[in-house]
Amino acid sequence: MKSYIKKYGKYIDYPLLFAYLVLTIFGLIMIYSASMAWSVNYYNDPPSRFYKQQLLNLAIAYPVFLIAAVFPYKHFKKKWMMATVLAVIFTGLILVHFIGFAAGGAKSWISLGFANIQPSEVAKVGLIFYLAGVFSNKYRNGSINKLNESIIPPVIILTAVLILVFFEPDLGSMVIIGAVGLSVMAASGVRLKPFVKLAGIVITATAIVIVPMMLFAQDIIFTEKRMGRIDAFFNPFSDELGFGFQIVNGYLAIGSGGLSGLGLGQSIQKLGYLPEPHTDFIMSVIAEELGVLGVVVVIGGLGFVVLRGLWIAMTTSDPLARMLAAGVASMIGIQSFVNLGGLSGIIPLTGVTLPFISYGGTSVILLSLAMGVLMNVSMFNKYEKTKK
Repeated sequence: MKSYIKKYGKYIDYPLLFAYLVLTIFGLIMIYSASMAWSVNYYNDPPSRFYKQQLLNLAIAYPVFLIAAVFPYKHFKKKWMMATVLAVIFTGLILVHFIGFAAGGAKSWISLGFANIQPSEVAKVGLIFYLAGVFSNKYRNGSINKLNESIIPPVIILTAVLILVFFEPDLGSMVIIGAVGLSVMAASGVRLKPFVKLAGIVITATAIVIVPMMLFAQDIIFTEKRMGRIDAFFNPFSDELGFGFQIVNGYLAIGSGGLSGLGLGQSIQKLGYLPEPHTDFIMSVIAEELGVLGVVVVIGGLGFVVLRGLWIAMTTSDPLARMLAAGVASMIGIQSFVNLGGLSGIIPLTGVTLPFISYGGTSVILLSLAMGVLMNVSMFNKYEKTKK
């Protein structure tokens, strides 16, 4: 390990590190601003309740990032690592159905006593590591395009994860996990025709299980809250005091911010009009308080991380590095789109947080883990270019 750090440590990707730190610190500041009134009014706690908790989350996330940045990423293609990752993923996704508790309409959280974790968040990152490891091995031994021998097993794993997440039911996370899984496969080097078959197999297999459940368990899947979100997506102002309440007030927050905003801490909509403004709708508070300039900082930072990750994926010579970088970049990009698309009315609300910005321990720690791996890959890529 010491020799690895000495070998690659001087090739730190400083722009990527800077973007990561700016996003997490900016998110911490906005969590404090967005959650002050919510903490006092709904929890009868000091205004700094969520700020202090997120500060503790970052105190864990930063070392996780550092460890992932120096841990040789090539271990992810080893069988013991892939088996460990799968064991963690399925243990969490199965246990959540027995000992989990509901939050936001989905039974997606497990209490550890000292902390709560969200297994679907673990699955997002874990599947990137697993699929990248599997497909990199198949690429090297020349069987990447042989569906029956090499591709079907990981596709079965991906489909099983999607079904378990659907049964929580957490539809937003299911869509993100499926899209990220297909992104890793697309970066694996598989030819277009086998890839189309892969995507078809995943979608068909998932639908075979899910469609009957949707028909026979409509009360569980099509809850009043979910149907209300769909109605609010088409016409939020038809029920602006009901299911359209959150998105309408999100629009008001975004519209009142203007170019420079009302000023940090001066949001009106966070004073009870936006339920839990420090999570899914934190961008609305940013737009209201810091205006277009604040929105540009967030979207610019997230966009830079995504593009940097894709650039690393396209310029590296190592298949494993390519898939890891593409997977991390696609996860951050897709989740950002789902969050911002929901609050802006482009797609229905799904309850997905904004990466690095929204409050949440499981999210920021796992995102830091993924960013550390991306940094690791970037350092390797720089070293390889210098050596050549």
